[in-house]
Amino acid sequence: MAVTLTEKAAQHVSNFLQKRGKGIGLRLGVRTSGCSGMAYKLEFVDQADGEDEVYESHGIKIFIDARSLPYLDGTELDYVREGLNEGFRFNNPNVKDQCGCGESFNV
Repeated sequence: MAVTLTEKAAQHVSNFLQKRGKGIGLRLGVRTSGCSGMAYKLEFVDQADGEDEVYESHGIKIFIDARSLPYLDGTELDYVREGLNEGFRFNNPNVKDQCGCGESFNV
């Protein structure tokens, strides 16, 4: 499997990298946190880490550390607007349960 971006998410990342003036892609990962056990983390990548798995979706490179990959494999990252709110949404097939606020999950 792989990790992918929707076209809308890829465009948002591309626009942000252009405004930022540097960067080669997006790093996705997980960390222990929240009420359900794990939380997503996102950061822009300026330099590749030789231990990351690298995927490409809609022209955007996605970097994932080996520890996070089992939790993210098959995930699609979308960028959505709902009313006045907008942000990334993780469509992760591995999630068994998540907290009410959507900030953390477990597998």
